[in-house]
Amino acid sequence: MALAVAAAATSSFRPRLVVAAASSSPDSTETHRRHWKAGEFPFPTTSDAPRRSARNSERPPRKPVAAGEDEDKGRRHWKAGEFPGTPENSGRRRRSPIKNVKKRLDARAEAKAWACTVTEALSDRIDAKNWQEALQVFEMLKEQPFYHPKEGTFMKLLLLLGRSGQPSRARHLFDEMLSQGCQPTPELYTALIAAYCRNGLLDDALRFLDDMKTSPLCQPDVYTYSTLIKACVDTSRFDMVDSMYKDMADRSIAPNTVTQNIVLSGYGRVGRLDDMEKVLSAMLDSTTSKPDVWTMNIILSLFGNRGEVELMEKWYEKFRGYGIEPETRTLNILIGAYGKKRMYDKMSTVMEYMRKLAFPWTTATFNNVIEAFAEAGIHIWVVNRKTTQQIGVQW
Repeated sequence: MALAVAAAATSSFRPRLVVAAASSSPDSTETHRRHWKAGEFPFPTTSDAPRRSARNSERPPRKPVAAGEDEDKGRRHWKAGEFPGTPENSGRRRRSPIKNVKKRLDARAEAKAWACTVTEALSDRIDAKNWQEALQVFEMLKEQPFYHPKEGTFMKLLLLLGRSGQPSRARHLFDEMLSQGCQPTPELYTALIAAYCRNGLLDDALRFLDDMKTSPLCQPDVYTYSTLIKACVDTSRFDMVDSMYKDMADRSIAPNTVTQNIVLSGYGRVGRLDDMEKVLSAMLDSTTSKPDVWTMNIILSLFGNRGEVELMEKWYEKFRGYGIEPETRTLNILIGAYGKKRMYDKMSTVMEYMRKLAFPWTTATFNNVIEAFAEAGIHIWVVNRKTTQQIGVQW
């Protein structure tokens, strides 16, 4: 007969085992000890309860083991990083504090090469069109052993000096570039020629063109000739334009749309309408210099300034038939032409057309309207709001 021994009078008592008789024989003194697992003992003590509850809260609930199945077989062995309650001392890499990240970023910013800072300063001076400070920064850079000027830097400086009215300094910079072993390119020669053309030194620019022709690696291209043709048009030396076209034909260089628009605008300014018609016909028949919206604006502006509104409207429809869409400047030209002829109905129609197609009313639009009514001696008021734009006439 089995005999169970148990006692649980106070909370300090901690039962260890249960002794059971192996058999009814009095000689048998062998005992079997039972090891209680967590949560199985029916009388938990006060000292063990918090520790077990904390441990059990970290563990997922165990699946019941089927009868006859090995208990270890039903256990899941969690791999690294799979257990949802990963402790703090796991193999994950701790993120560094924000202050350390900031220190590294500051150190990296301070460790930037000095050349980067000065090159940025050079770019800022060029963008600001400050040629004096740009040359000073460039001289500072050249003194550094790690800096080697590139073609793009010389290109920007040459263009800046040309726009600032410093062709002689541009020539000095170009010679300095050659002395440092930097090979010239057609683009660099074109930038130098543009510096002289902008300042009306066409003869000097033509000498640089001759230098390009003698250099096998710096032959002039369509951009070089376009720059020279623009200088000829600006100085009304149209005889040089014909020689430029002949030189381009000998070198198998076809003029592009920009070149033709420059000549077209020059002929229109001096009233050479026959020559304009020849250039425009050549553009329509060409595959490399098709007319664009700039061509359209040149023709419309010519006839609009001359007061030939019917021809202007005729050419407007022709260009639309060629698939050229108008822009804001195109419509402003129409408004100005109608205003000069006091054709206020058509002027209002164009403005309504702009509003429907979401073309913005610019300062030129309002200037054309004000000038039109001012010439007629009419007092007007103009209201320009963010959401609506209205124009009213008080007779």
